[in-house]
Amino acid sequence: MKEEMVLVVRRSLLESIGMFQGLQFEVDRYLTAMLSRQNNFFVARSSAEIDPSLKQIIPYALLVSGGKVLRYKRGKKSGEQRLVAKGSIGIGGHMNDRDEELFALDKKAYFAGVQREIDEEVVVERPLQNRIAALINDDSNEVGQVHLGVVHILDLAHPRAEKRESMILNLEFLTPNQLRSERETLETWSQICVDNLHKLLEIGSAN
Repeated sequence: MKEEMVLVVRRSLLESIGMFQGLQFEVDRYLTAMLSRQNNFFVARSSAEIDPSLKQIIPYALLVSGGKVLRYKRGKKSGEQRLVAKGSIGIGGHMNDRDEELFALDKKAYFAGVQREIDEEVVVERPLQNRIAALINDDSNEVGQVHLGVVHILDLAHPRAEKRESMILNLEFLTPNQLRSERETLETWSQICVDNLHKLLEIGSAN
């Protein structure tokens, strides 16, 4: 079976622009470089997971409706075993080598790739809008050290979602206050997003 190949950029690229911890709201300053074909490439996931000199690009989409955000739990069949049983508000996954043609094109093509990743995991109506609100980086743990998130805000007309993958459990649209009360059960990226939810949703609605 062919090993999964995932999209990465070099940590040194991010350092040349300005490495950060937590959320970075100056998205265009980073994305233009990250999505330039000469700056990203595909490597075997098994290698990327243990090489902090590389950052795997992960779309991390928050599905929002009426001020509520979709939360789910990662089941035992999750592709990232270090996050099993954690709650998450981010839908998405690795960009694979089948997506290669997307990154020779423009941001519109990237959004199409992100939508496909979302469609593989959940069934939702087409979003009213899909905007990038921030980048997310967390070098405080071994999962975060090898990943870089692109935080998308997807506005839905109705708070409805069904799982498409068995790893996704307990889907529920929750208010910011409910999410804050669950904060300690969430994976680190989701905790960071919940701590900044007002700003993220504000940016999402402003675009």
